[in-house]
Amino acid sequence: MEYDLNYLNNLGLDISKGLEYMRSEDKYISAVQRYYKSYDNNLSKLTEFYNNKDYKNYCIVVHSLKSNSKMIGANELAKSFAELEIAANDGDYITINKNHSIVLEEWGKFISKLKPIGEMKLIKPEDEITSSEAKEITRELLIALDDFDDELSSELIHKLSGYPFRLTQRELLDKAIEYVEDFLYDDAATIIKDIEKTIDKCV
Repeated sequence: MEYDLNYLNNLGLDISKGLEYMRSEDKYISAVQRYYKSYDNNLSKLTEFYNNKDYKNYCIVVHSLKSNSKMIGANELAKSFAELEIAANDGDYITINKNHSIVLEEWGKFISKLKPIGEMKLIKPEDEITSSEAKEITRELLIALDDFDDELSSELIHKLSGYPFRLTQRELLDKAIEYVEDFLYDDAATIIKDIEKTIDKCV
């Protein structure tokens, strides 16, 4: 089966929003596939934390699921995970107990619908880089920013955008790109240092 954006659109995904975040069809489909393949691991962690009443780590997982759902345009799921995140932050365990199973069922049904896309051959965008490449580019970028090297900084920061960051980090990177374009190198470097800590944790 060739990947088909119409198929995803018929599942209720906000394709335009997903493409806005990911910038290309290949990157978008790749994000959807990673979302599908991370389901079992995320479900296991979420179930464990819920059963152990470990609401601190529970909150971390639902926050990640909220961001990843938003990134692929699964807006309703993103809202559901956001409600669980807010409840966990507020210590509202009644709401968590009430909605946990409902959200997991909603999530499971959605994952089942993604199966034709999720289990096909992995799409790897041409400009996608590995975590080791991202780390090396980040190191070079910080040096270039410190040297006020406009041309090299611009080249490296756009290369860094080839790494499959989660939504929060991707938005931060966009801000750093704006800073580089405005010659605000110190501000860009501050963001890049924060982003660097998340590499290896994003995929």
